[in-house]
Amino acid sequence: MARLIAALVRHGDYQQLADTPSAHQPFPLNRKGENQARQGAQLLIDTVVRNHWVPLPSIDSSRMLRAWQTAVIFAERLAELVTSTPSVESHDALAERGVGCLANLTLAQIESVLQQDPRVSSPPADWKADSHYRLPLQGAESLMEAGERVAGHLERTMASLPATDQDTVKIFVGHGAAFRHAACHLGVLQFRQLRQLSMHHCRPVLLEYLSGGNWRHLEGEWKIRSGYEAFTD
Repeated sequence: MARLIAALVRHGDYQQLADTPSAHQPFPLNRKGENQARQGAQLLIDTVVRNHWVPLPSIDSSRMLRAWQTAVIFAERLAELVTSTPSVESHDALAERGVGCLANLTLAQIESVLQQDPRVSSPPADWKADSHYRLPLQGAESLMEAGERVAGHLERTMASLPATDQDTVKIFVGHGAAFRHAACHLGVLQFRQLRQLSMHHCRPVLLEYLSGGNWRHLEGEWKIRSGYEAFTD
């Protein structure tokens, strides 16, 4: 039976605002990130060719510029393997965890806002890495909620792919923490692993979508954290 494979790709490196936890920063890839995307695309092409898989020409991407640029670079390299012109489709559902109305404020500014609001209490010291914590202001979500959103998109998309007699690969470009938490929702990672693992920039993690809506890790390595690191997307 032919396999359906989701290639999860974390965007390339970009210049983040200092001490700013929001992943909804509108900045482009830097040169390092562009090189990572080219290298990651070649790595995926090599894997596809080695396994005789068929890549789909349509790539799903987060709307963040860095993710879209990464997806475009993958699409350009993918052109040599597909018969139709590769394309990139942007989706809100693939965004990283949102902090709502606190987006793109510094940590000090966020703490100041919360201190001035009599309706809310101070966040825990490790709130950025707390998978279940949601900042108590409009539009914010927890890491687990972001992962559930991303997992839903992955499941709906993979379930809708037509059956073929060849192993098929669908590429998704997004953000590290949301992808990891999605993998937890999909049963690929255990909750205790979420703080132990990260994702390499642009190096695909391949998950197989199985009958019955189950998933398994197929190829591609998660990044192992060296000690505790705060989550960055």
